[in-house]
Amino acid sequence: MERDMTDQFEIPKEMRAMAEASFDQAKQAFEKFLASAQSTASSIENRGETVRAGAKDVSTKAIAYAEKNVAASLDYAQQLLHAKDLGDVMRLHSEYVQSQMKSLAEQASEMGQIMSRAAMDAAKPKS
Repeated sequence: MERDMTDQFEIPKEMRAMAEASFDQAKQAFEKFLASAQSTASSIENRGETVRAGAKDVSTKAIAYAEKNVAASLDYAQQLLHAKDLGDVMRLHSEYVQSQMKSLAEQASEMGQIMSRAAMDAAKPKS
């Protein structure tokens, strides 16, 4: 009697073939999904490296600008110490302000270019 029960629940060959085909399709779809997810993760990692490189460029440039600006301020202070009169102080101040304004404008322009380049590099599709 037990044997009769198992015979009743046997899956027909056609249904088994359909189920196997569906399983194979699902497996292939899942494998494609995984490959796509891995590709996306790799792309995100690459973009992260690009963003880190851009941030490093920005910080390196910012430090260089700070060093240059501090050096200019120290030079200005030293020149002020050697000023002979108020006329010298006014001339030195005027030269310092003009020089720093020019320098800051150049630095801002360069920093803008670096930031734009970093943003564009991060947005580029990786192949």
